Amino acid sequence: MTVRQTRLAWLVAGLIVIGVMAWFVVNALRDNMVFFHTPTEIRTGQVEAGRYVRIGGIVAPASVRRQVDGVTVMFEITDNGMNVPVAYRGMLPDLFQEGKGAVAQGRWNGELFSADEVLAKHDENYMPPEAQDALDRHQGTVAAMGGGR
Repeated sequence: MTVRQTRLAWLVAGLIVIGVMAWFVVNALRDNMVFFHTPTEIRTGQVEAGRYVRIGGIVAPASVRRQVDGVTVMFEITDNGMNVPVAYRGMLPDLFQEGKGAVAQGRWNGELFSADEVLAKHDENYMPPEAQDALDRHQGTVAAMGGGR
């Protein structure tokens, strides 16, 4: 091999190694990213079953049910358009209550959202922008249709 061919071989080998490393990094990041979705997006099939996501909205009134074991809680999150049933096992945040904002992180199985973590809205003035946009959109739809659900 000539000097030029040797350099070219090292360059190609280096590019292949860099490409493989980049592929591993991108796949690792993709697996660790958690996207935010609204209950309407979940219910309309925009989120595939089994995917790890965050869902946010308002805890539906009269939907919180504590199970007999004392640590499992069932509730619904709504964006005033659609509701998603959520199951959570653990201690809920002190600020968690019906009619207030919450974000749950976990997996949607097509029928039930199994949450690993539940966050309560910490201030009456704060809501994630995506959740506020979804609530505003559905409020406008409900008002245009003439009232309640």
